Amino acid sequence: MKSFSQAVKEICTLDPRFNPDSYHFLKEALDFTVGAIIEKEKKPRHVNGAELMHGFRDFALKEFGPMTKPLLKEWGITKTRDVGDMVFNLIQVEIFSKEEGDSPSDFDRIYSFKEAFETPFLPQEER
Repeated sequence: MKSFSQAVKEICTLDPRFNPDSYHFLKEALDFTVGAIIEKEKKPRHVNGAELMHGFRDFALKEFGPMTKPLLKEWGITKTRDVGDMVFNLIQVEIFSKEEGDSPSDFDRIYSFKEAFETPFLPQEER
């Protein structure tokens, strides 16, 4: 079985849109999201696209604060569908798994990056 880092190198050769660091961050964001679900529901379960994106947002803001949006852009991530494409790249190399019916389109337009990563840092009167 290949390591996560090996899988990311393979993916980035086939699909160079996203920085390798973004895949490592995505894995951490998934772990964060699953951890939050386990804490709430007391058991692990499959995470759908919208749930992952909300966890991704919360984890990114926690880790990077107001630098989130510029950092994600540097990594090649400018919309929620980009994260879906990354997830499915990881599924393709058998690092992540999916359930029947899961699709990259599950990640379409979950939220705008401006709303998610800029608005929380604007003065109250500009929100």
